[in-house]
Amino acid sequence: MIIDLAGISPEAVVDRYLSHLVSDQIKASPVIRGGQSAADAALDSFDVTGYAAKRNQVLPDSDRGASRLSPYIRHGLLPLREVWSTVAGPPSDVAKFRDELLWQEYARHLYARVGMDLHHNLRFDVVWSGEFAPAALPREMTCVDWVVSSLETDGWLVNQTRMWFASHYTVRSGKGWPAGQEYFHRHLLDGSRAANLLGWQWTVGAGTGKPYGFARWQVEKRAPQLCAVCPLNRACPIENFPPQLDPRPVSNPSPRLVRDYDIATTQGPTTVVERSTPQSVLLTVESLGDADPAMLAHPLLPVVFIFDEPALKKLQLSSKRLIFFVETLQDLAARREVIVHLGDPRQITPGLRAAITWAPVPSFEKYAGTTVELHPWPWLTQPHAGSVTSFSAWRRNIARPK
Repeated sequence: MIIDLAGISPEAVVDRYLSHLVSDQIKASPVIRGGQSAADAALDSFDVTGYAAKRNQVLPDSDRGASRLSPYIRHGLLPLREVWSTVAGPPSDVAKFRDELLWQEYARHLYARVGMDLHHNLRFDVVWSGEFAPAALPREMTCVDWVVSSLETDGWLVNQTRMWFASHYTVRSGKGWPAGQEYFHRHLLDGSRAANLLGWQWTVGAGTGKPYGFARWQVEKRAPQLCAVCPLNRACPIENFPPQLDPRPVSNPSPRLVRDYDIATTQGPTTVVERSTPQSVLLTVESLGDADPAMLAHPLLPVVFIFDEPALKKLQLSSKRLIFFVETLQDLAARREVIVHLGDPRQITPGLRAAITWAPVPSFEKYAGTTVELHPWPWLTQPHAGSVTSFSAWRRNIARPK
């Protein structure tokens, strides 16, 4: 099926063509909109001054230092390399901000190397199985209610509140973390398997052996307004840290955490792979921006995007995420010819004779064999074959970006 983007709102597009694929009432995020134009404006307006001190502040909004660039970075509207070189300001703030960009790159390197293993406990054995349990997030706690409401309404959270959610759900309530991260992935506009899975692994202790403990003092420090109005103020269930957990190492950790014996597969092609002359450019959710290498290489070809119906039926994402994609495609259609399909990429892609940019995710395999030209991924720094057991171990071996 061809989706017609012209002349109607993004919400109307989702309602008309994609409503059977969403998990909630069709509504856009009130705080973040999709599109290259929105991404460029967000980067232009971001002031890194004070980032190091304020990046974890939650409330009030005016005191936050978080950039809100993550949805645009996640979907390639703002390549990490561009953001790295663009942001300027006080050296300590720039350094801390670049640390966060490197964390995003680390997540991509790790996922490209270990693939689906990232869905399981990487290094330490913490609670893993079970369906999503809403009761583990008691809404009578104002801090929890605020975080869940923000996630479901806005599709974005500062990193501090992501850790609150994950810690309360798994470390304190004892529920399996994959179901919790799947709930995140459903709602977050920056929902990436790489960063989302790594964030949960780190918070619950599966990646470090040291779970992050969520307690009242963190709320009072970062969002004191929440405690002030909470009906449980005098009987706070998180008054103290949760009991100390000391998870045991997993019995068979992936050997790829320590050494990559197939670095060529991890990093993807390093030069353009040409099989035939392309007739279109195919974009994926990993790379939707104007700087997509395949799109830059073919400025006159039509651009194609496929809403992956089989995958979306399974995921049942929030409508906010699909609206973000539609907004991005409509914005692109003001500059390029854009053709949007709804269906199975495995069936549609062979007929496109498309150029495409390789992506460091397992799901890319559904496109790889049926495109006629393959472009390298624009890494911030090239993957290496050394240890990725931790961010610090990985960082010791990378070439620092310029």
